[in-house]
Amino acid sequence: MKSVSFYLIVLLFTSLAAFGQHEHHEGMKMDEEMEHDTTSHTMSHAFSQSLPMNRNGSGTGWLPDQTPMYAWMKHGNKWMYMMHGAIFIRGNFQNVNNDYRSGGKQFDAPTWLMAMAQRKTGRNGLFLFRAMMSLDPFTVGNSGYPLLFQSGELYKGVPLVNRQHPHDLFSELAVGYTQKISSDLDVSVYLAYPGEPALGPTAFMHRISSLNNPDAPLGHHWQDATHITFGVATLGIRYKKFKLEGSSFTGREPDEHRYGFDKPRFDSYSGRLSFAPSDNFILQASRAFITQPEEELDDVNRTTFSVIYARRISQKDHVTATAVWGLNEEAGHPSEQSFLAESNYQHNRLSIYGRYELVQKSPLELQFVYVGNDLLTIHALTLGSNYQLGTWFRANTAIGLQATVNKTPSAVEFAYGKTPISMEAYLRFVPSLLN
Repeated sequence: MKSVSFYLIVLLFTSLAAFGQHEHHEGMKMDEEMEHDTTSHTMSHAFSQSLPMNRNGSGTGWLPDQTPMYAWMKHGNKWMYMMHGAIFIRGNFQNVNNDYRSGGKQFDAPTWLMAMAQRKTGRNGLFLFRAMMSLDPFTVGNSGYPLLFQSGELYKGVPLVNRQHPHDLFSELAVGYTQKISSDLDVSVYLAYPGEPALGPTAFMHRISSLNNPDAPLGHHWQDATHITFGVATLGIRYKKFKLEGSSFTGREPDEHRYGFDKPRFDSYSGRLSFAPSDNFILQASRAFITQPEEELDDVNRTTFSVIYARRISQKDHVTATAVWGLNEEAGHPSEQSFLAESNYQHNRLSIYGRYELVQKSPLELQFVYVGNDLLTIHALTLGSNYQLGTWFRANTAIGLQATVNKTPSAVEFAYGKTPISMEAYLRFVPSLLN
């Protein structure tokens, strides 16, 4: 399995590099053409000809207009193509100061890759095709990777605890169409199998504020876990700085068979309002009724609020930040809240980043039966830094190190220790900075 994983990583990286090299040569040619035509080869937002492409988030979500883009782009006569993603090759050591108790260590490679193609149709129509894949089932394993206090989904019928589940091989296969009514008004449709409904902020792997952190948030299943669901239909209306969306989707999260396609159910629904007060901010509020998101859970009402910030200081310097609050309400159980605040500061080749989380989980969520019924409040603080070694084949390569400190609820200190510390060292590959 390890040798297969290694070759898959190499294959993915060389494919990305080949696309980047091709884009580089095509880009030189296109630059010459654009000297004569500065309008015909401009890529817009995926769901509006009136918005910049930098606002593209995951699914139909928004990012601030000043968000930096790490991506490769290619222009054709009618179609425009973009590809982005990330590969982390890392050593992961959880709870090192307590002899890896309830933690563990693993060498793995979390990966994801997204490709999109869009074209105008007529004067006011815009088509979008998008695919997202992850090699996690091969490079991480079907049981995921060690992550202290993480929970959610099953493997071989057993709940995953202190591990982050891998993402499916196919994470998004989507088509979208937007009709421009005027420069201030768009109507759009998004259909995906799998894909992401209008719920929560842009998913963590697509936020530049978490670009350098290979770990999923502990509050993932309170905030943005629906970014992979098998069956989504979303209708959206944008008016000036506001966008209102409604989705019907499959509530059940992906099963443990990471290579296939789950049954579409369309048994859940959500609504989201997004607001862009300036180029630097995106605010969203959303609410959803989710039918039995996991096999061992009842139906859940989920509410989220978030603020995403981005500011370009110079061509190579930027600061990004995200704050998210999420609430899960399950009948017969106390409501569980989560809060996340994360930020990334990029200064030329040096990046400094951090993430703070507060998550409420029931003892049963962490598979504790005899510690009472009171919610466990978990704190996690991650600080990290990486340095860009260089750019080869238009791939940005960085070496990094991060540490996480947890504050353990007193009721479960016997299992984790009082203040567990976890460490990770990695090589990170992403496309070079586009704009």
